Amino acid sequence: MTGSFRRQIRSKKEQMDSFFKFNKTNRQWHLPIVAGLSVGIPMILGWYMDNIEAGKLGSLAGLSILYIQSDKLIERMILLMTCCFGLMLSFTVGLLFSFSPILAPIALGLFSFGVHYSLHKLQLTRPPGNFFFIMLASTAICSPFQPEHIAEKIGYVAMGTILTCGIGLIYSLLTLKKSNQPESMIHRKSSYTNIVESIIFGLIMTLSLAVALSLDIEKPYWIPISCLAVMQGSSSKHVWLRATQRITGTLIGLGITWLIASGNPTPLIMVISITLLQVVVEFLVVRNYAIAVVFITILTIFLSESGKQLTQDTNQIFFARLIDIFIGSMIGMIGGWILFNAKLHDHTTQQLRKAKILMKKNSRNRVDHQ
Repeated sequence: MTGSFRRQIRSKKEQMDSFFKFNKTNRQWHLPIVAGLSVGIPMILGWYMDNIEAGKLGSLAGLSILYIQSDKLIERMILLMTCCFGLMLSFTVGLLFSFSPILAPIALGLFSFGVHYSLHKLQLTRPPGNFFFIMLASTAICSPFQPEHIAEKIGYVAMGTILTCGIGLIYSLLTLKKSNQPESMIHRKSSYTNIVESIIFGLIMTLSLAVALSLDIEKPYWIPISCLAVMQGSSSKHVWLRATQRITGTLIGLGITWLIASGNPTPLIMVISITLLQVVVEFLVVRNYAIAVVFITILTIFLSESGKQLTQDTNQIFFARLIDIFIGSMIGMIGGWILFNAKLHDHTTQQLRKAKILMKKNSRNRVDHQ
């Protein structure tokens, strides 16, 4: 009894240590600064031209700079441009299916399935992985359907991708050095495992958006994005830890944002804050997710809420965001449990193999009859 009690205490202590522990990382110190510039420059341009909304759309494309994952210049730029196109495609798909609250969850689920499956096939599984592609699709699919503005919005994102590629090229030329060290090997999953995981991602994203839309939330994308963030964990325990960190960090972040909003910050201060927050987030997110979520909360609220609305409806906005993130995190925990359930994976894989064998038999029978 005493031994079991000690193991429980030791387990809880390890969980608390991991909650506050700063992890080691190979990420170069200047990448967060470049990420801040990629997100901040479109915002500054939008403020200068008195079009903050355009700046926000351009800044979303700046997130693609985080997909710089090669030590070879040509491969790095090809990858960056491909990811920029992928983010544009994600945003476009979201806008095109925003017209129907019934089709939107299905479209997001199918898109999430395709993104997860394709990235694993292309071995693009290192963080941030599928997150920003699905995030942009979620944000766009929850926006008001305005067909006359679709091309304009996509154009702003496209300009952001051009700027990001330019920043990525300059950054690579200044910092990239020849290295004889082989790049780290990526663990390749079997085709069946990839399909099963992709199906789970698709179904959970469908569920999260369907729940958000059924609750008639003003900005329903917070639920699927929170769900997706929690499901980025590398194991079932890691998913539960991320959910706890996200809820705790959100509470603290909302409190800090409330204090900032009470000071009625000017649009320029908001723009500068978004740039600095992006730098802080990218520095912390690979080291300690719980602390990073504090700043992620402030950053996302500044990006999603207009200045006037933030200062006038502060309490209402914060309470709504807290509920949204809590619901999304709970769905993400369920999704994470399903995603890392070995028995479910084995059963689904067996069913897929049986279905494949059956399809081959049917096709052979058709050929024989012909």
